[in-house]
Amino acid sequence: MAINLRTPQAETRDQRLGTITQWQGSARQLAQDSTFTYACGRDCGPGGRRLCELSSPYSQASMCAEQIAVTNATIIKDTVVIQHSPIGCASSQSFTSRYSRDLAARRGWKPEDPKSICTNLSEQDMVFGGVDRLAQTIREAYARHHPRVIFVATSCATGIIGDDVDGTARQLEEEIGIPVVALHCEGFKSRHWSSGWDVIEHGILRRLVPNRPTEKRGDLINVIHLGGPDVFSPLLNPIGLKVNLVMGGNSLERLADLSTAAATVTMCFVLSYLATGLEQEYGVPEIRAPLPYGLDATDAWLRDIARLTQREHLVEAVIAAERERIAPELKRLRGLLAGKRGFVAAGAAFAHGLIADLRELGITVDDAFSFHHDPTTDSGDAEQDSLGHLVQSTGDVPNFTVSPDQHFQAHAAILRAKPDFVICRHSGSMAILAGRMGIPVLPIFYSNDGLGYEGLITIGRAILRVLPRRRFYAQIAEHSRFPYQDWWLNETDPYALSAEAAE
Repeated sequence: MAINLRTPQAETRDQRLGTITQWQGSARQLAQDSTFTYACGRDCGPGGRRLCELSSPYSQASMCAEQIAVTNATIIKDTVVIQHSPIGCASSQSFTSRYSRDLAARRGWKPEDPKSICTNLSEQDMVFGGVDRLAQTIREAYARHHPRVIFVATSCATGIIGDDVDGTARQLEEEIGIPVVALHCEGFKSRHWSSGWDVIEHGILRRLVPNRPTEKRGDLINVIHLGGPDVFSPLLNPIGLKVNLVMGGNSLERLADLSTAAATVTMCFVLSYLATGLEQEYGVPEIRAPLPYGLDATDAWLRDIARLTQREHLVEAVIAAERERIAPELKRLRGLLAGKRGFVAAGAAFAHGLIADLRELGITVDDAFSFHHDPTTDSGDAEQDSLGHLVQSTGDVPNFTVSPDQHFQAHAAILRAKPDFVICRHSGSMAILAGRMGIPVLPIFYSNDGLGYEGLITIGRAILRVLPRRRFYAQIAEHSRFPYQDWWLNETDPYALSAEAAE
């Protein structure tokens, strides 16, 4: 499945991968239907079919692809991001600033406020066009901060009026003498915000990775992740590999090194665009083993890395040592968590991974809420079918809801599940929803927390910390009110409104 880097805009996930945002049924059924794309011969049943979305007549909340692209561009060091938008779009920079400082604290960097400027489009600009204002802002950004790269992020507003952002970027690039990289991330282009990841990765591949790497380094491995602490070096250093940790706080040098690495791994297949592009354009192989959630998957992940980097003679000792190290604590956690019921709410592959972690800990997971589903990844390799791998290795999830973070649907799904706790990521408001329902909740900000052998222990200990807080959450529920009518407060079918609309 080729990625086209000759165009300034990344093809949306909807077009490229068939991403869907509304579906419900069992995880096994969804995995079976996704085999239409892979035609992989997995034991999911006879064949598959093209996935069709449910149609919900109501939408309560969402995120924006622009925020994803802008946040990850802004935290690249020595750059300035210009949001070519009305000022409201720039409100997300308050989050980006906090995120940047948290990353600095976790990695030992000097904390700095990220540099971002908004063109602050007015009504007049919406009528007569905003390219002159954009050109003025690029000049001001260079004069004020002297960055090495300037990103220009589009918005719904500039997409509607049709500003020539690419032409303006090229003109100013010649004038100021540094790369000016356009990021086409209009929120209305895709049904799901994860397309924002593709936008920033498209810009990196096109403009910031050298076309001709000076050398290949057999001991360097790219790790593409969603931010957070470096949990990868302790696993990969013992087999002689150095980690090039990218996405989630980068230097331009780290990005330039992407094409020199021996291989690339991604910690969420939502990030497969960059890994697939590096293999396609620069011959850097992508590790396609299942994501390292749970013991067996982590073993397979390490072995695949060792195979591609010619380190098979070192990896088995690392696997044995790690399993032995965590065995006593894992046994203790399994004893304390046996019989507990969990509910997972997260994005795609991360939801699948968290379910695997919980089941490895002895927790029952019969219900999950995924924010979107990709029937395939950019590589098109069935090994990266994380949902199919989950079903085959740990069993079905009877109630698997796909919804783009719609709280009215999440309320019904959680009510149906009756869990002992909710674990969620990518949505602080989802944690608030569960808490107001009186259910202990574990919000996870960094996806690294559940990865590998130590990730199992991290997640298990965190759950044990939140379970005793049921009385606290019960008190919150007593004083909480939802903006729903009584009939919906008792509804346990997240897509009941869709059924009514179809009648």
